[in-house]
Amino acid sequence: MTEQPRHDDEHHWPMLRSLQSWRISALPSDLAAGLTLAAIAIPEQMATAKLGGFTPETGFFAFIAGSLGFALFGANRFLSCGADSTITPIFAGGLALLAASGTPEYGGLAAALALLVGVMLVLAGGFRLGGIANLLSVPVTVGFLAGIAVHIIVSQLPGVLGLPSPSGPTLVRIATLVEELGKANPSTVLIGFGVLATVMLCERISARIPGALIALTASTSFVIAAGLDARGVPVIGPLSGKIPMPSVPLIGPEQWAKLVPLAFLIAVVVMMQTAATTRSFPSGPDHPAEVDRDFLGAGVGSLLAGLFGAFPVNASPPRTGIVVETGGRSQVAGLLAAAIVLLLVLFGARLLAHVPEAALAGILLFVALRIIRVTQIASVYRASKGEFLLIVATAFAIIALPIEQGVTLGISLSLLHGIWSTTRAHLISFERVPETTIWWPAHPQIKGEELSDVAVVGFQAPLSFLNAATFRADLQHLLQSRKPRIVVFEASAIVEIDFTAAQALREVIRMCNESGIVFAVARLESLRAQAAFERFGLYDVLPRDRVFHSVDHALQKLQGA
Repeated sequence: MTEQPRHDDEHHWPMLRSLQSWRISALPSDLAAGLTLAAIAIPEQMATAKLGGFTPETGFFAFIAGSLGFALFGANRFLSCGADSTITPIFAGGLALLAASGTPEYGGLAAALALLVGVMLVLAGGFRLGGIANLLSVPVTVGFLAGIAVHIIVSQLPGVLGLPSPSGPTLVRIATLVEELGKANPSTVLIGFGVLATVMLCERISARIPGALIALTASTSFVIAAGLDARGVPVIGPLSGKIPMPSVPLIGPEQWAKLVPLAFLIAVVVMMQTAATTRSFPSGPDHPAEVDRDFLGAGVGSLLAGLFGAFPVNASPPRTGIVVETGGRSQVAGLLAAAIVLLLVLFGARLLAHVPEAALAGILLFVALRIIRVTQIASVYRASKGEFLLIVATAFAIIALPIEQGVTLGISLSLLHGIWSTTRAHLISFERVPETTIWWPAHPQIKGEELSDVAVVGFQAPLSFLNAATFRADLQHLLQSRKPRIVVFEASAIVEIDFTAAQALREVIRMCNESGIVFAVARLESLRAQAAFERFGLYDVLPRDRVFHSVDHALQKLQGA
């Protein structure tokens, strides 16, 4: 179910929707926000590119493409789109099965993946498939992020410790790193954890402080002054300083086919994060979230990233929050930040040559620690032990399995959780609130009134094939145990009825008719449920005058009949 209102102009997907109400008076605010966003994005995009096995400038191209694509076609005024550490470990793990990291083939596959993800997101936006963003429940999402965080930490610790990156499954790599701790390089440890501490301190003081840029500048100055790059401390080295020409990756049809499942997983995660971001930072109180439109913006961002040899992009909640906190008014802030990054690529490549890799790893350690939602995990643990186990299971699947398989399992667990919740629904009895005409679900601590020959019942879930048998069995048991003269089905919670459930309801109504029991429906409020009554022929067994606006109205008519 989508969230945007349907205006006629929206069907034509006009460009620059996020800038339609922009005025020149907003330029100073957007300029300040753009400068801050660039200061945050430059080290983050470099670090994220390193996480995926790419050169730093590839991260810059991803940011420029994501910012431009979203400004052109997205709706949210604040959302920042670019390289993102949530999806990078997923596609890096998938691509590593097809090509060696850092090779031209690896880069070509990443660009092709970006194009596929972009196409899927554009289609999702065009066909208004915003509901896909709800495939992951909150516990599964929290577990998913915790698992991704562990992957980032494990992949970056070798850079901080100055050790070779171990190979094999994540759990094996963790064991290897523990064994090799004694061989850590003191210089890289100082740089990596110094950067981590600096960024954490700046974040604690104010999110507006570009802690990553400050730490990156300080660590680079330290490396140059102490000559550490000549003494074995790895640095990123010289950048090309060139903008690639747009092109479509030259890979075979079988390779495109192999990328489709991975592209779908990435697209689902991007939709989930884009929807969460645009809902958390709406354009304004009179501008409801336009999730489908923002899918289009993120999709065009990925398409541009693929054409310029980068990788899939994603919405960033932290960077979007920075735009809002620094007074940004529109996507002009993101475009200004992208322009600054472009100037850095063209004219400042030499400045980045001495950036230590341990500093980028330290930034990524901060990112990983930030996406572990400790407070939310604690809240779920206190409220629902079962859903806490879902967090643990999802995180363990992401950590222990190849990451794309873990993400697939996480989505499956989320869907199974939703199905399980639906199948647990049972018939409930209603009682009249004393001295009123209100009928309310029976509660052991709230005294209500029942009528001896009347059963008022409800079912607090959509009626579907998942619970149709339970619904029929529960109602049959009630008819046998209470033997009422009148049954009123309070249907306010029935938002949908599928074919299987309609047949079960039809059978129950027919059973009541044959037994001389008057069956009525009250508060059939959902338009979809009303349409189902027509579509599945339920009025063939239930007279239309047995459908009432309230339980009290139904009893007044039926008891007086």
